Amino acid sequence: MAYPAEFIYTKDHEWMDLSGDRARIGITDYAQQQLGDVVYVELVDVGTSLKAGQSFGTIESVKAVSEIYAPVSGDVVEVNSALKNKPEVVNQDPHGSWLIVLKLSNPAETASLLDAARYADLVK
Repeated sequence: MAYPAEFIYTKDHEWMDLSGDRARIGITDYAQQQLGDVVYVELVDVGTSLKAGQSFGTIESVKAVSEIYAPVSGDVVEVNSALKNKPEVVNQDPHGSWLIVLKLSNPAETASLLDAARYADLVK
């Protein structure tokens, strides 16, 4: 699996697609493979303020329940509510299935994240 070069990644296997001061966030292909079949996704509400490293929801699979963490600080401006009824799209299209959109409060936090090549090395 190639990891999209335009995304940035965390060591916790989240991806972030940055556009100005907004970031679409999801889990990587590696993460969904480790989880197995996703059966439920629970996310915070729009308007929630998050600090980098804070949990913004859980993903439940047939194997485990995993927390999902905010790569950076910001306010949740959008939640992918379609995942409530179709959580399996996280498995089918992990890099196209975003979970939340954050309005960044401290864009400098993105400097500590990984580019696609460094992330691919991490999960080899």
